[in-house]
Amino acid sequence: MKYVVAFVSFALLGCAAILAQTHSGNVSKVSNKGDTQQTAGAATTQIAPNEVSASVEKGAKWLASVQGADGGWGQDGGSASNIRQSENLESKGNDVANTAVAALALLRAGNQYRPNVERAVDFILKKIEASPANGLSITDVNQTQIQRKLGPYIDTFLASMLLAQVDGTLAGANKARVRNGLEKCVAKIERNQMTDGSWNIAGGWAPVLGTSMASRSLYEASQKGVKVDQKVLAQAENYAANSQRDQVTVKSGGVVSEMAVRELPINGRGVKSMARMETADAALPAAAGVDLYQSAQALEQLSRTAESREKNAVAIGAINAKLSDANFVAGFGSIGGEEFFSYLNISDGLKRTGGKEWSQWNSNIKQKILKLQNSDGTWAGHHCITGRVAVTSAAILNLTIDREN
Repeated sequence: MKYVVAFVSFALLGCAAILAQTHSGNVSKVSNKGDTQQTAGAATTQIAPNEVSASVEKGAKWLASVQGADGGWGQDGGSASNIRQSENLESKGNDVANTAVAALALLRAGNQYRPNVERAVDFILKKIEASPANGLSITDVNQTQIQRKLGPYIDTFLASMLLAQVDGTLAGANKARVRNGLEKCVAKIERNQMTDGSWNIAGGWAPVLGTSMASRSLYEASQKGVKVDQKVLAQAENYAANSQRDQVTVKSGGVVSEMAVRELPINGRGVKSMARMETADAALPAAAGVDLYQSAQALEQLSRTAESREKNAVAIGAINAKLSDANFVAGFGSIGGEEFFSYLNISDGLKRTGGKEWSQWNSNIKQKILKLQNSDGTWAGHHCITGRVAVTSAAILNLTIDREN
């Protein structure tokens, strides 16, 4: 059975046809047991720690095995021989964003993958060092799948997150290179914050997730001693709080709903006509996506410190209340990379306060993710971010949330 969904922007061509589930086991399985409706409020079943560890190791081994000779990863691996032959991939080269998220996952997966992480860091630093001081971009590779979904500067945000985490951990000249690269990224991000406090720069389906990573990277850099403008962080927090009051979501009519998309005329390839797509795109708000993405970003942003949790208790409580709503947790309605990244933001937020709500969410979301793993150890999205590298990496980060410092 094939799932075909037409999207609302020319930049979203990669989302136009949801992947067929008969691609030789290379597309994540969809359970027929209703696991996509499981929420944090549902009864939980304990997961054996060894089950999670085995799943993580299988996924991490796959990631390590497809790393490119240059240290990078692309949408589905590091070279043409490692891509899904049954699909017409949109980008076959290696890029910074996929490389950064893969390295973040392997960093969490265990010390045995440290050589892979260091090769990835070198790949990324070369791109950063070659980039101009002005502007937000750190790469000359454009229109990758992950850029079209999370915004054109997602490479900068993810690279900054990775560098903040490895800062101070490498020896000699590499230690200095990491700090210099991180400071360059921080300066780029600070200078290009939008007036509303976000980095929801037009050009993606869910740039609010990019905003989450931009803000998170600045916060983590500041924790490592990098000088970060506190006004920039404060504006980002204000944006997150305001977004929960404004609720620019599907319900307010700002985004075309999945049902509305299904009713739009499509051509024989399962995508809307160019004119129809451009017309729909003109109506999209900068934060596009669905309520899950916006709320997950806000929850992570507003819960970072005890002070911010107290200050934003009402907004946090409202987001937490949504976790028992199956439609909210389902996100777009099928699992794509955006859902995996949103689940990670929720997990980060809930873990900080702990308690029953965190325990239920952590158990249930892990069960959902475990069921979606492919036989080769990968995960692949059913819409938008479908590439195995980004989705497998996000899945590993979700499953290893307990290992985070």
